[in-house]
Amino acid sequence: MPDRSATHTVLALGVLALLLPLVGLALLLAEPRLDARWEHHPAHFWLVLVSAGLAACLAYATGQAAIRRGDARVLLVSLTFLSSAGFLGLHALATPGVLLETSNTGFQAATPIGIAVGAVFAARSGARLSESGAVREVRRGKVLRIVLLAAMLLWGAWSLAGLPPLDRPPTGEALPVVLAVPAVLLYLLSAVRYAQLWRRRPSLMLVAMLSAFVLLAEAMVAIALARNWHLSWWEWHVLMMAAFGLVALGAWRSWHEERFADLYLPGTSGGSRTISVLFADLQGFTTFSENHAPEEVTAMLNTYFAVAVPAVVSPHGGDVDRIVGDALMVTFNKRGDQPDHARRACAAGLAFQRACGEVSSAHPDWPRFRVGINSGEVSVTLLGTAGGRTHTIIGDVVNTASRIEGKAPAGGVAIGPGTRALVPDARTTSLGELDLKGKSRPIEAHLLLGLGDVSAR
Repeated sequence: MPDRSATHTVLALGVLALLLPLVGLALLLAEPRLDARWEHHPAHFWLVLVSAGLAACLAYATGQAAIRRGDARVLLVSLTFLSSAGFLGLHALATPGVLLETSNTGFQAATPIGIAVGAVFAARSGARLSESGAVREVRRGKVLRIVLLAAMLLWGAWSLAGLPPLDRPPTGEALPVVLAVPAVLLYLLSAVRYAQLWRRRPSLMLVAMLSAFVLLAEAMVAIALARNWHLSWWEWHVLMMAAFGLVALGAWRSWHEERFADLYLPGTSGGSRTISVLFADLQGFTTFSENHAPEEVTAMLNTYFAVAVPAVVSPHGGDVDRIVGDALMVTFNKRGDQPDHARRACAAGLAFQRACGEVSSAHPDWPRFRVGINSGEVSVTLLGTAGGRTHTIIGDVVNTASRIEGKAPAGGVAIGPGTRALVPDARTTSLGELDLKGKSRPIEAHLLLGLGDVSAR
């Protein structure tokens, strides 16, 4: 157990470090003679542009992770960074002499609006979400991402065109209190929620996120109160760069596999889910490998997978969990967003065999694939740690699917009883009760002939 007193000391020092910017801001505002004016356009442009670039990189990285794993929290974090990045980029263009000789309200107001919008997503990301609620949140998040990008493009075009009411010269960058107060409160709420997450599961990424939210709250205070081009005004620029830099540092220090895993919702990192899993491998692969050069074996596998993987991924929404040699494992409903996962898996299995059948027809000496599918409840979990970590599924359903695949005929698709029960229009023929290795009782498997009007051939 770590020393509790040492932990409290580190936390106290961290809190003090996060409060220092507010102390500095208060001092500058209380003593105007200390709040020196420094108007340097190149420094402003590059400072804001680098901050926007950091936020954009984080938005992209977290967005990719969120979509890949179907995690609502990470997707909301991505939207927080996206709103900040886009509007910060517009603010960089507000630097006199970049796009316009003089700035206008549209470009100047971009930053506080972007940071305030981000506060809403940040607060939502710390909320508790049920599994069904998380799935809905991901669907909405995908739409919101498009809406947000469109809004930023429209804001930029409107400001550049000098259309009212964004055409007026800025009177300063004081943010209306009516916008600043809720934004600050939302960021502080987000920081508290992430601190609670950290207490349950300490990690560098969670510390980086809650620190970033505190810094963004302080930046909002500075935006509302600072004097244009004075040190207090430069402070909020530095605070935003520090916020995004901390998260980037946390991501960089995390292991590259599942880099944002510490932000995952419980259902993503360790929940249970009813899914379908498809296994496929080549019958006679060992013999073929013994009689051919490694380069020929590699060419054969790549030829097969070039048509097999798209057949299960693109039209049917399968997720390739792993490819090991000639073996392929594909999951359906791993993110909880495919209620028709069993039918998808069956359709994918048939499409897989049709695609591979065309390849094997052109190469009759090559081994042929067999496919096994099973459905049921599994644990969706993270396995491993830094140095080797993966997001996968564990459970008897997975093992059974692998065993069923071993009983399928070459070129055929065998399905287990769990899958058969979920696809009433599946046309099958019984393979009988199979004694599967590792199973205490035999199970009945079926050879899948087609779905409705779709046949296996």
